[in-house]
Amino acid sequence: MRFQKLVIVFLSSLLLMCAGLSASAQTVHEPSRGTAERKDILDAMRPMMEARVGPPVEFVVNWMRSGHGWAFVQVSPQRPGGGAIDLSRTTFASQADYMDGLVTFALLRYQFNRWNLVDFVVGPTDVFWQGDLLYAQVPRGLTPY
Repeated sequence: MRFQKLVIVFLSSLLLMCAGLSASAQTVHEPSRGTAERKDILDAMRPMMEARVGPPVEFVVNWMRSGHGWAFVQVSPQRPGGGAIDLSRTTFASQADYMDGLVTFALLRYQFNRWNLVDFVVGPTDVFWQGDLLYAQVPRGLTPY
């Protein structure tokens, strides 16, 4: 009986260690250009941005990291081909003096077989995620600082 308990404890410990190793093997990474993951993340952001600045919008990616079911992105939105978006003709027109352009940060979560927008900020003038409890949940290395 005592031997069985010892075996159960050993196997349980081994199982927990293996589960921890597989979770830590999923690293935070930058999705490469042309990958489905990168496209899916940007496409999940596009409706939010187009609702505010008008379509069509494409993104210049300044920072993108993904891992453990989370993604954090910093993009500069533009019109196709590199055309500038006129801030005065967007929903941000009245806030333009208080913004750092249209640079956009977004936090996404992979759930229900797709990327979902959890949080976003357009034109922040500070590191808004520092100290925010939502961002305390994301894996280390997902955000730039």
